Amino acid sequence: MSMCGLNNVKHKEILDEMVQKQLLNRTEESWGSKIIFKYDISDKGREIFRAVLQPYEDLFPRENKDDR
Repeated sequence: MSMCGLNNVKHKEILDEMVQKQLLNRTEESWGSKIIFKYDISDKGREIFRAVLQPYEDLFPRENKDDR
C-alpha cells in the first residue's frame, strides 16, 4: 500500500475483510525488526474478477497513454 500512496490505517480494515472473505492472500515477511504484510489475489478473487469486473473492462476499456 505504501507503493500506491495509500494510508495503511484507513485501508487495513478493507484488506482484512478481503482476506477474511478469501479474496486476497496475506503473507508476512520479516524486514529487520518490522513485519511487512504482502497481499496477492486469491483464486477466488480471480474468479470474481473474471465473472464481474472483466466484462465491465471489456465494455469500457481504459485509455492507454498512447491513445490520447
